[in-house]
Amino acid sequence: MKAFLEKIRMPQKGDTSKQILATAGFVLFGFALGVFQKWIDGTASNYFGRLALWILLGTIISVYSKSPLRASINTFTFFISMLSGYYLFSNCVLGFLPRTYMMIWTVMSFISFFMAYICWYAKGKGPIAIFISSIIIGILLAQAFSLSPSQGFYMYSLMEVITWILGIIILYRKPKEFAVVLGLSIVIAFLFQSVMPYFG
Repeated sequence: MKAFLEKIRMPQKGDTSKQILATAGFVLFGFALGVFQKWIDGTASNYFGRLALWILLGTIISVYSKSPLRASINTFTFFISMLSGYYLFSNCVLGFLPRTYMMIWTVMSFISFFMAYICWYAKGKGPIAIFISSIIIGILLAQAFSLSPSQGFYMYSLMEVITWILGIIILYRKPKEFAVVLGLSIVIAFLFQSVMPYFG
């Protein structure tokens, strides 16, 4: 299995102290972002309340990590510290703590550990990397545009369109391969919107 995965993308060796510092940076950044998100929660400009941004941030952290394990650690610590900042601010400053939502998002943070491991291979080679890239871009596309034949094609939000474009830039590959990625991403986006109401 190790040899098979290394054919998709080879992990890089890095200085342990630098990797620890990078993870600490993600913790601090995540915590600050969580506090900021709660501070602007409920405002019309709260783009942080949308899923697309968090998918993009998780993807960026994952694919630019040195290895799939580092991707998992960095992404998980970022999300769990973000939630810590969000709910500590909610509890200590605003005086309430929505425990049900907190548990749901905590579970999602633990899931991100495994998802980041997979996402790391999106910058690799071969059909598996192409398929992973297609899923990520497809989900971002589903957040940016309505693809419903009955409701028509239209843009949900300019910020989410920008997020989708950034995802395309981050996961760009050779032109022929990327044409396949974009084609598959449209199919995946349509399927998400058909199966999951949130994406419709």
